[in-house]
Amino acid sequence: MGRVMNYTPNKLRETLHAVGLSATSQRLALGELIFGRGDRHLSAEQLRQEALEARISVSLATIYNTLRQFARAGLLREVVVDPGRSYFDTNLSEHHHFFHEDEGRLEDISGDRLSVNDLPPAPAGTDIRRVDIIIRVGSRAHAGQ
Repeated sequence: MGRVMNYTPNKLRETLHAVGLSATSQRLALGELIFGRGDRHLSAEQLRQEALEARISVSLATIYNTLRQFARAGLLREVVVDPGRSYFDTNLSEHHHFFHEDEGRLEDISGDRLSVNDLPPAPAGTDIRRVDIIIRVGSRAHAGQ
């Protein structure tokens, strides 16, 4: 299945059902926050803040679990920028990212803007599923520090 395109509450409910996830009230409320604003990148902490502002009572652990369940189901893409630091991307198209280290922000790079040549063969018994490139950038003012 995949992506929640043209978000509506009914579309989200159908999509959750299609990927084998129950449409619980918490998943629906978080899904509305995640998918109701178009393509974007967000961390669990950012989603927690949005939930608080929307008066949705949910623990940070539930937010992490929901984001990871959505990612495993193919509804989101997890982008790990550092050990223990992930963002979740609603854009499932083939693309890469600039990571603005000073701001903790991801920016999409169209998949056709980069090419990867001469990949090594995948280890025995595996196939390459996707190549993710994260280009880390910082402001020039911080370069000498």
